[in-house]
Amino acid sequence: MGAHHHDHVPDLPASGRARLATLAVLVPLALATLVALVVMWPSDTGSGAQPGPKRIEGTISAIALKDCPEPLAGEPEPDPETCGEATVRTRTEGLLTALLPSGPGSQRFQAGDEVIVVDTGEFYQVSDHDRTTSLWWFGVAFALAVVAFGRLRGLASLAGLAVTFVILLTFIVPGILQGQSPLLVAVVGASTIMLTVLYLTHGFTLTTSMAVLGTLVSLTLTALLSYGSIGFAHLSGITDESALYLGMSYQINTEGLLLAGIIIGSLGVLDDVTVTQAATVAELARANPEYGFAALYRAAARVGRAHIASVINTIVLAYAGASLPLLILISVAAQPLGEVLANPAIAQEIVRSVVGTLGLIAAVPITTALTALTRSSRRGRHRG
Repeated sequence: MGAHHHDHVPDLPASGRARLATLAVLVPLALATLVALVVMWPSDTGSGAQPGPKRIEGTISAIALKDCPEPLAGEPEPDPETCGEATVRTRTEGLLTALLPSGPGSQRFQAGDEVIVVDTGEFYQVSDHDRTTSLWWFGVAFALAVVAFGRLRGLASLAGLAVTFVILLTFIVPGILQGQSPLLVAVVGASTIMLTVLYLTHGFTLTTSMAVLGTLVSLTLTALLSYGSIGFAHLSGITDESALYLGMSYQINTEGLLLAGIIIGSLGVLDDVTVTQAATVAELARANPEYGFAALYRAAARVGRAHIASVINTIVLAYAGASLPLLILISVAAQPLGEVLANPAIAQEIVRSVVGTLGLIAAVPITTALTALTRSSRRGRHRG
C-alpha cells in the first residue's frame, strides 16, 4: 500500500460530523434533564391535598319532583324540573335518597342516568353525571383511529401521549404544589416530555435530533420572551378564582404559574412545527441530492411560512374559543375596546398568544438552518 499525504486524507462525512456534534449537545442535555428530574421529583405527590366529601357512583332508579322554594329577591326562578329527590342505586351504599341540584343553571337528571352522589355528612346530594363510561368510549375511539391510520407510528404517538400525562400529573403539578419554582418545574418537565416523546414517536434519527435542538432553542427563546412580557405588561397571573385560591392557599407564585403555562402550552405546537420543518428539509435533500445549504433553506422556509400562517390562526382561534364566555360577558357590558384589551384575563391571553407565536416564528428558521446544515451536499454547499 502506498503512503498517504495528510492533505488527501478524507474528512469525516458531513453526516458523521453532524451526528457527533448533535450527540455532543444532546447527551449533556439529556443527562442534565435526568438529574434535574430525579433531584426535583416530588417526595410526596399527595402533599397538601385537602380531603373532599365522599363521592359515590350510582344509577338513578326514580325521581320525585317537589315544589321549588321561593327564590330570594333578585334571584331567578328555579327550574321546576330540578327540584326534588332522586332514588339512586349504588354498589357500595345500596339504595339511597339524594337531593337534586336546584340552583341556577343546574343540570337535569332522569331515571337511568349514571351519576355522582356526594355525601356531605348531613345528606346526600346528586353532584353531576358520571361520564366515566362515555370518556372511555371516546378514548377507545381515539386510540383506534390513531392506530388504524398511523399503525406503529400511531402506537408510538399514543405511548408519547401517555408519557406526557404521566409527567404532567406526577411531576409538574405535584412539584408546583410543593412550592418548587413553577418556571424550573415547567422547564425540566417540558424538556423531559420533548426528549422522550419526540424520540419515541419519530425514532432516534438525525432528523428527529434536529427537531429536538430546534425545539430546545425556540422553547428557551419563548421562556425568555414570556418572562420579559409578563413583567412589561404587569401581569400577576391572577385572572380567576382558581389562580387566586392557589396563590392564597398554597402560596404558589402565580406569575411563575402563568410563565409555566405558557412554556408547556407552547411546547405542543413547537413540536409540530420543528418536526415538520426537519422532515421537510430531509425530504427535499433526498429528492434533490445536489442541493446546498442555501437551496435547502430557501425551499424549506417557503413551506415553513405557509405552515406558520395556518398555525397562527389556529392558536388565536384556540385561545378565543377557550375565552368565549369571558368575551361574551365583556361584550354584554358594552365596554370600550381599550378597556376590554386592558382586562387582565384578555391581556394575559394576548401576551400568551403573541409570545407563543414569536416562538413559533423563530422555530422555523432555526430548525430549517440546523437541518439544512446536516443535509446539504458538499458540492451544493459551495454553489449555494
